[in-house]
Amino acid sequence: MPFDGSVVSSIVHELQDKLLNGKIDKVYQPEKDELLINIRGYGDSYKLLLSASSTYPRVHLTEENKSNPAVAPSFCMLLRKHLLGGRIVSVRQPEFERIIEIDIDSADELGYSTHKTLIAEIMGRHSNIIVIDKTTGRIIDSIKRISFEISSVREILPGGHYEYPPSGNKTNPLKASKDSFIEGIANAPGSIRAEKYFMNLYNGISPVVARDICLRAGIDVDKDLKQLDYGLIETLYNSFFEFLESVLSASYIPNIVYKDGKALDFSCFDLEIYGNLDKQVFKGMSEAVERFYHEKDQKDRMKQKSGDMHKIITNRLERCYKKLEKLSGDLQEASDSEKYKIYGDLIMSNIYFLDKGEEKVRLQNYYSPDAEYIEISMDTRISPSANAQRYYKHYNKSKNAINKINIQIEENKQEIMYLETQLDNLDKCTEELELEEIRTELMEQGYLRSRKAIKGKQTKKASSPMLFISSTGFEIYVGKNNTQNDYLTLKLADNRDIWLHAKEIPGSHVIIKTRGKDTDDATIKEAANLAAYYSRSRMSSKVPVDYTIKKNVKKPNGAKPGMVIYENYSTIYITPDEEKMNSMKK
Repeated sequence: MPFDGSVVSSIVHELQDKLLNGKIDKVYQPEKDELLINIRGYGDSYKLLLSASSTYPRVHLTEENKSNPAVAPSFCMLLRKHLLGGRIVSVRQPEFERIIEIDIDSADELGYSTHKTLIAEIMGRHSNIIVIDKTTGRIIDSIKRISFEISSVREILPGGHYEYPPSGNKTNPLKASKDSFIEGIANAPGSIRAEKYFMNLYNGISPVVARDICLRAGIDVDKDLKQLDYGLIETLYNSFFEFLESVLSASYIPNIVYKDGKALDFSCFDLEIYGNLDKQVFKGMSEAVERFYHEKDQKDRMKQKSGDMHKIITNRLERCYKKLEKLSGDLQEASDSEKYKIYGDLIMSNIYFLDKGEEKVRLQNYYSPDAEYIEISMDTRISPSANAQRYYKHYNKSKNAINKINIQIEENKQEIMYLETQLDNLDKCTEELELEEIRTELMEQGYLRSRKAIKGKQTKKASSPMLFISSTGFEIYVGKNNTQNDYLTLKLADNRDIWLHAKEIPGSHVIIKTRGKDTDDATIKEAANLAAYYSRSRMSSKVPVDYTIKKNVKKPNGAKPGMVIYENYSTIYITPDEEKMNSMKK
């Protein structure tokens, strides 16, 4: 369900209950299109997230802590100037639109009272966060500045007068009456589908809500309303009126709908269109929205921030694949070098029967089972003996080339494994710090240009690997990048711990902390499931996973980060099970 008028209404109701009279304590801007505001109330404190993301715009209370840039963006600094210490006096939703307005009373530098309004417009790619002077209606600034060059419909720039987004002649459904509802149908030009009627006539009505209203009335969403008799139109209005009553009475039931174990949709009501699908009900709408969007938004932002690294690694991989193909061809050609030794031997064994100047000679091949005759090309400028030496030299050169090519092939395969591992690591990142660790590593390995160091003392933080608890109580750690993998294997694990990794597949290092106890089969299988899931073969079945005690795992000198060798291992075949993995998360 999109962030429609009913969801906004439920969020506003929650914010009114918890934030009114609260004081703004801190303002952060963790992303270029996102704000995080700390608010202190009477004995409680809250964090309000406002996102103008074009993909997942939203406003809700949050429990999440986000890392912030070392230098606050200019919009964040402006908000700190105008809003810090301010008191929230009003939270409202104008005309059932996807807009939340927060009125804030604060004091300026001279101590005079000022009135500001923080406006969140939750409208897909047109989403924005704007702060205005409530007294004058003038825009102070916005998180996205929109000039007429960008949009010919509406300009949003400092100093301009704030106006609501155009509504397209839609009206507030909360003010609808039966007469206006019926009149709208009668006056509509041409045929009009039941579902589209609600969306075209009223603000904040999403397709999901429109379909649910029609379902409750027993009317097909594609039905032409002009073909309905008065009784059916009245039934449809009554269904619509029940929806409006639920909004007006704040009878919200925040929930997430699941299909096949995956979050399908969220809503502030128990929608009938989802039938018997699994639903999880939450205490507040903020909790439901945060749960639904957290992973989706996180993955989307990680993908955007890792785009340059992903492109560089992919391009380098393509070159490596082409190089491997060429080296394999060179190896095949060099592997045929044995024939040159045979040519030399046959020429020498028939040296007294051969004359200088012959272009080709036909000699019996005693090395073949049938002793058949073969034709050998000769250089007419040199003697038969010199021709034999030429073939011996070619043979020796090819033999040396095979050794060099094999070394290059092995080095190329190792680079491919490293780069594929880095692609897998990028997919597993959930924090910006983990991306920075990969970026730093790629710079150290020469794949990315080094960036200029920021002046001043920089505290180097390390990201944390994932922690799971087995069904029998063992701690299982999973690395998400090479920095974490090396930490787990070379520092955290002791010689008695169990080390696991998908066999010859890019993936995470997995450590079972045994603390001197014998590890049971259930824990081994659960850890193997994690190793298979957090590998490039997570969508495959029967993934081979090697495991051994950490004592048998070594890092060769000069090996790239995350690369190790191991011996005396066993292999278990596992089909990754996400549900079982989620049940182990700590």
